[in-house]
Amino acid sequence: MITLDLAQRLRAAGVEWEPVVGDRFMVPDRGMDSDVFLISDMVVEAHDVPTGRILRFNGTTEWALDSVEEREVVWLPREDQLRHLLGDRFVRLEATPGGFIAVVSQHGEQQRHIDVDAERAYARALLALAG
Repeated sequence: MITLDLAQRLRAAGVEWEPVVGDRFMVPDRGMDSDVFLISDMVVEAHDVPTGRILRFNGTTEWALDSVEEREVVWLPREDQLRHLLGDRFVRLEATPGGFIAVVSQHGEQQRHIDVDAERAYARALLALAG
């Protein structure tokens, strides 16, 4: 899974999120920095309201958080979502001792981005392409 820092950097780079069932996110700066939430029809749902999009917590949550605005959370894209965002610029993913290398193409040249986790390598490649 990508780190909160990488996810925040992706958002700052302009990577947009359209919440769907199965998406993971974090709610930073609320005493829950280590908690990862999952959008599900049963627990967390994305709803559009006149003031913007909110993520509504339903049912079994034990603490008093009914909803949170989308802008207050940080999306943690999955490997398939990151690969989709890379689009045709994605060349391949290579396994290496201790990690993975995401190879992407930009302006006819290949770039290699390495990290300990495939999702993190993809995220680093996307950041480089967005920058």
